[in-house]
Amino acid sequence: MKYFFLHKKSTVKIFFLLVCFLCLFSCNHTSREKKKKETVQSESNDLERIRNTGTLRAVVDYNSTNYFVYRGKPMGFKYELLKQLTSDLGVNLEIVVSNNLAETFDGLQNKRFDLIAKNLTVTKQRNSLVDFTVPLEQTRQVLVQRSRENQLDSVYVNSTLELAGKKIHVQKNTSYYRRMVNLSEEIGEDIYIVQDTVYGVEQLIALVAEGEINYTVCDENIALLNKMYYPNLDVSLKVSFPQNIAWAVRKDSKEWKEYLDNWISKFKTSRKYHVLYHKYFESPRTAERLESDFHSISGGNISKYDNYIKELSEEYGCDWRLIASVAYHESRFNAQAESWAGAYGLMQIMPSTARSLGVENFERPKQNIRAGILLLDWLDEQLSESVRDSTERIKFVLASYNVGLGHVKDAQRLARKYKKNSEIWDDNVDFYLRNKSAEKYYKDPVVRWGYCRGEEAYLYVSKVLNNYQHYLNVIPE
Repeated sequence: MKYFFLHKKSTVKIFFLLVCFLCLFSCNHTSREKKKKETVQSESNDLERIRNTGTLRAVVDYNSTNYFVYRGKPMGFKYELLKQLTSDLGVNLEIVVSNNLAETFDGLQNKRFDLIAKNLTVTKQRNSLVDFTVPLEQTRQVLVQRSRENQLDSVYVNSTLELAGKKIHVQKNTSYYRRMVNLSEEIGEDIYIVQDTVYGVEQLIALVAEGEINYTVCDENIALLNKMYYPNLDVSLKVSFPQNIAWAVRKDSKEWKEYLDNWISKFKTSRKYHVLYHKYFESPRTAERLESDFHSISGGNISKYDNYIKELSEEYGCDWRLIASVAYHESRFNAQAESWAGAYGLMQIMPSTARSLGVENFERPKQNIRAGILLLDWLDEQLSESVRDSTERIKFVLASYNVGLGHVKDAQRLARKYKKNSEIWDDNVDFYLRNKSAEKYYKDPVVRWGYCRGEEAYLYVSKVLNNYQHYLNVIPE
């Protein structure tokens, strides 16, 4: 009986332990499943992911209204809207340029982009591929042709009915193509539509103005803007009803779409939005920009010193667009710029530095550029052993150009002391340079160069590289 009782107690104990184990297993399994589910939900929530990564990747098209470089500065209506959006979101903006719509939609689906920030016409077919935001604006499609006085009577078109038998060039995969197909059905006659895979909308407009082709189709606001630059154009013939223009996100990106809808609806009523719209679509200065040699589309130049920068960059084996970005941030391409400390010229070179580099007449633009490149090259050499990756080293070189090599070396020593990677800039060495104005760091025994306002150098690196990326986007090598 005693044995039975003990046996029974053991059995109950074993049973109890088994139940506990099963409960624990079930709880762990449930916890893992919950965590897995939360991870999947987090990955599918584009708004949360953008905030967590700190970067919004937006694809834009390169044209004279949305995104371009003018006198060394990135500009554009959509670009400035995106800058305001990312500022309000508290994230950085990463611009990707693509004038290919098929590539654009594919990039959104494959999560290379978070947002299509183009002049997308809202159509039923596209609604099956993406989710559109609330409209940013409305526009109509118009025929772009040369004006009557610049055209043969047999070529000039007065009405949509006269498009029968005409050849019209449009950018491939655009709503312009679909509209011409539908218009051909409506008038009961063939319109010969050429889908161009090489040229964008504004390039086709230029071909019309130059007499290379007779017709193209685009949105009315784009047409009116380009008419300022090409006065021989006629853009009066409307070929569509008013249509909504919007941005696009991935299907079922609910939270991200809701945020954008609220932001767009609010921002469109602001004074800043109307100022931006006037700046890019209504101001007389728009034509002035387009006619400038320093517009990346019409002139293709960054500054009037491009030839010097290209020649010397080739001589010393560096990317001229990086040197141009340094010059822009140092002097805004003012060859007579002089700082309170005595730095002079396009590259803001100190006289003693120029002499140490063997450069005479550093007041002259070409020699000033030469001195700047030689200094960058020397800094690169000094940092080559402590920062072995050449791409990463660019950040260290730029910081040293701005604040001095000694302070950057101090930041590296601090990074090593506090178990950070002294060969990585972001979230490693940059932290110690930014905080070198704090007594804790500038009085640290490993520091040799003392106090430094490193925040300025940190921002300098960010701005130079940001502009450099814009130049890479739109300025040919």
